[in-house]
Amino acid sequence: MSIAKLARRVVRALTPYQSARRIGGSGHVWLNANEAPLSPAFTVQSNKFNRYPECQPAQVVDGYAAYAGVNADQVLVSRGADEAIELLIRTFCEAGQDQILICPPTYGMYAISAETCGVGIVEQPLTTDRQPDWPAIRDALSEVKLVFLCSPNNPTGDLVGRDGLIALLEAARDSAIVVVDEAYIEFCPDASVVDLLARFPNLVVTRTLSKAFALAGIRCGFTLASPQVIALLAKVIAPYPIPDPVAQIAAQALTPAGLALMQARVMDLNEQKAALKRALTTLPCVREIFEDKGNFILVRFHDGARVFAAMKAAGIILRDFSNKPGLGESIRITVGYQDEMDAVLKVLRDLTANTMSASNSADDTAPVSRL
Repeated sequence: MSIAKLARRVVRALTPYQSARRIGGSGHVWLNANEAPLSPAFTVQSNKFNRYPECQPAQVVDGYAAYAGVNADQVLVSRGADEAIELLIRTFCEAGQDQILICPPTYGMYAISAETCGVGIVEQPLTTDRQPDWPAIRDALSEVKLVFLCSPNNPTGDLVGRDGLIALLEAARDSAIVVVDEAYIEFCPDASVVDLLARFPNLVVTRTLSKAFALAGIRCGFTLASPQVIALLAKVIAPYPIPDPVAQIAAQALTPAGLALMQARVMDLNEQKAALKRALTTLPCVREIFEDKGNFILVRFHDGARVFAAMKAAGIILRDFSNKPGLGESIRITVGYQDEMDAVLKVLRDLTANTMSASNSADDTAPVSRL
């Protein structure tokens, strides 16, 4: 008998999330996971590795609460925002009975987490202007426990409209929790909706240190919510979710010096992003440039497969989204160092030059018509 037959049916049928390291392949320029290009030089000192860590390290919780502008009892720290997503589903959804709502194209882990927990998924695609379909979502509130919205949205880079969100929170006040994923909010901090937590107990905001803080490797995320929601999540979270070295590094990142370092990095990356976007607009191979509120740009090319193959051949690993709804020929480019962006642009310019050369050669060999 195959051991696989002992697994749950949903697990046997599950297609796992295709993380950057699963699908990256070989390359020397990694621009497929929206990671920061430079790691901060924090240090770890401990003689306590023989002891279990605190479940919710106070220094980290207090530091993030001060940074986010909320109270400490409104913060839960977890193993990345991915654990926060799963905790919310496990806490509020009955397996085989409840459903979540997502707005594709969006971050894939909402659906993966629901599937692994045996929770149904209602898909309400983004509108043509890449906003949540607010009337359709409100109509579905009686069918779902959680609504997941990503702002800025991964992979399109769009922000969720504030007026539409407020109207949804009002409509869902007694029936559903609305989760706003702000993994990339440091790149557009004025767009945060954390201030709405004071008005809406059914709002939850998830955050991470993986992107602007350049700490993807330590897996540290946060849930911001009402004290009642945080208390419920604390019942479900693992006993020791945050290793002591992770807590030490996170606490350093949240000091005034650590925050200043993060903000300087964000400024640099936003400047790199603006320069990349300007250069992309001049290239004939580019068909459309999507919104750019995160540390990435989604680009629709005239021939996305050719671009992706050329990048891979040059050792540049990007993320192909051409199989997602409404994103045909689209590739996501993480914003990195200037030399990394220069390498991307060189491949695109070489493709353009080669295409023009081939076109001219074809014209030269074509028969000349004579009157």
